[in-house]
Amino acid sequence: MVYITRIEHFNAAHKLYNPGWTREKNEEVFGKCANEHWHGHNFDLYVTIKGEPDAETGFVYDVKKLSILIREQVIDKLDHKNLNLDVPFMKDKLCSIENLVIGIWNELEPALPAGIQLHSLKLYETPRIFVEYFG
Repeated sequence: MVYITRIEHFNAAHKLYNPGWTREKNEEVFGKCANEHWHGHNFDLYVTIKGEPDAETGFVYDVKKLSILIREQVIDKLDHKNLNLDVPFMKDKLCSIENLVIGIWNELEPALPAGIQLHSLKLYETPRIFVEYFG
């Protein structure tokens, strides 16, 4: 089994805010991330697929095609958007990086061609904060 990773990038704004809590409780739990005027990140998304290399191309999957697929299914929906307001798959979810990576998986995995397996996603919110998800 061979694992290959494609890295993509997007910029987006969000806030962490539980509408069932008071403003004070949100600020206590989420700190500056509960700012009512939002805040933004420069996200890096690592998409790892797995499979056996094709005998004719040597590829598990053409990474140029993978990049296009990621852009169409994920990046175009997220880049320069407000994750809380503009992204249908995040509607009614707390906009944490954990929930975001699950949402990305759910958008991307069904769109992969037959025989291509999504192994993992790694989403960097900052250089020091990232999440990994294996479905």
